Amino acid sequence: MAIDVLHLGHGVGLRTSHYPRVLDGTASVDWFEAISENFMVPGGRPLTVLEHARALAPVVLHGVSLSLGSVDPLNESYLRELKTLIQRCEPSWVSDHLCWGSVGGHYAHDLLPLPFTEEALRHVVERARRVQDRLGRQILVENVSSYLTFSHSTMPEWEFLSALAERADCGILLDVNNVYVSSVNHGFDAAAYVRALRPARVGQIHLAGHSETDTRLIDTHDGPVVPAVWDLYRLAVRCFGPVSTLVEWDDHVPEWDVLCAEAELARAVETEVVGERRARSA
Repeated sequence: MAIDVLHLGHGVGLRTSHYPRVLDGTASVDWFEAISENFMVPGGRPLTVLEHARALAPVVLHGVSLSLGSVDPLNESYLRELKTLIQRCEPSWVSDHLCWGSVGGHYAHDLLPLPFTEEALRHVVERARRVQDRLGRQILVENVSSYLTFSHSTMPEWEFLSALAERADCGILLDVNNVYVSSVNHGFDAAAYVRALRPARVGQIHLAGHSETDTRLIDTHDGPVVPAVWDLYRLAVRCFGPVSTLVEWDDHVPEWDVLCAEAELARAVETEVVGERRARSA
């Protein structure tokens, strides 16, 4: 099996500072990624902006509150609201994160890592299946950046993520920056992570900037993509071919043209690598 998504090209996140460009129709881009929770409202300006964005280009929905790894019951109210939004904007696909973020009905408002065990895998697979049944479609699941590991994990993250995609019949949103950040923080081989994933399961790629402290990297999305992450993206394109790629820039958000220039850099990298592949096979 595989994830059934189109190659949309190179997109950017739909952020409030760029709403005027969306509303006046000058926000020219291959596609937008909208944070689901920002538009799960009954009306008002956010939905107006989303409708304008949808008229300009394809839209995908990216959630942060599904909490697939939590032991709390799935939030049925959240799923109903998400399904309503899906029916309204007809996104090309829907995604969320491989993490947990709630306990006892209280949300941490963070994307917290899981222990990579068979028990946790069975739990997340079952919940991902239920979400897909509830929404009536496959979803993509994103790897998160992490700053700690669990001593009782029995498999590497990439094995856990791959198994989840196969058993739940979902797709993978590969955040290349998160792979790099976690690899530096925990000392694993980022290239091995990328090479271990099945191309048929990777439906989207995220790129972003990060910050560096004395002891670790932090996934801050507050600057341009760094050279090491561009190198890892090149490897991803070699492994998977062209995949819809999004630049995340959520803090210190630049002007629209600067953001789009970063997306164009991703397009140039993809074009370069695909050209190299064709030349080798000719």
